[in-house]
Amino acid sequence: MSFDKKAKLWDSDPDKVERAKKLAIEIRNFLNNKTISKAFEFGSGTGLVSYFLKDDFKNITLADKSEGMLEVLNEKIEQENIHNFKPINIDLEKNSIDEQFEVIYTLLTLHHIKNLDLILSKFNQILVEDGYLIIADLEKEDGSFHSDSDNFDGHYGFDRQEIENILLKNGFHSIFYKTFHTIVKQRNGDKIKKYPVFILIAEK
Repeated sequence: MSFDKKAKLWDSDPDKVERAKKLAIEIRNFLNNKTISKAFEFGSGTGLVSYFLKDDFKNITLADKSEGMLEVLNEKIEQENIHNFKPINIDLEKNSIDEQFEVIYTLLTLHHIKNLDLILSKFNQILVEDGYLIIADLEKEDGSFHSDSDNFDGHYGFDRQEIENILLKNGFHSIFYKTFHTIVKQRNGDKIKKYPVFILIAEK
């Protein structure tokens, strides 16, 4: 099922809300009241992570290429009268942004991106010097996480050393890493599988 089709029910999944909230807490704790004027969420979906950070950052640009997700996000902005969100429909692999941010964060999006070097070089371009790139994604898994999707052609999670090496190659150095959440899915009938999710913070 496409992200456009999933959008309407996205926020009604307690696990999606919980992991977004937990990531927001990790980000808040790391930044420790540091003043951030401009933040950028890559693959924002309906804006769950940014929603929990809306009082922490002065301005947040939320980027996604799913019209359905952005439609739900815009409804949320209107209903709750959120003034510091700027949603943009963009495919960052094909397009660029002429703007600079102090923090970039992304939750469970990078494993969908085939060309990591390309997207990380784009992040490097739009991140200020000494800015933070915060990646939350799947630890290496056996490929079963997307077993219900016929057209998935991304990464089966990431090995820590592997992603830290790619970051280093693209102008970032890792300064923080931990497992902060576990996604539980039912696979092959009744079989329960656990998929750990890490947070990695890198500095430019």
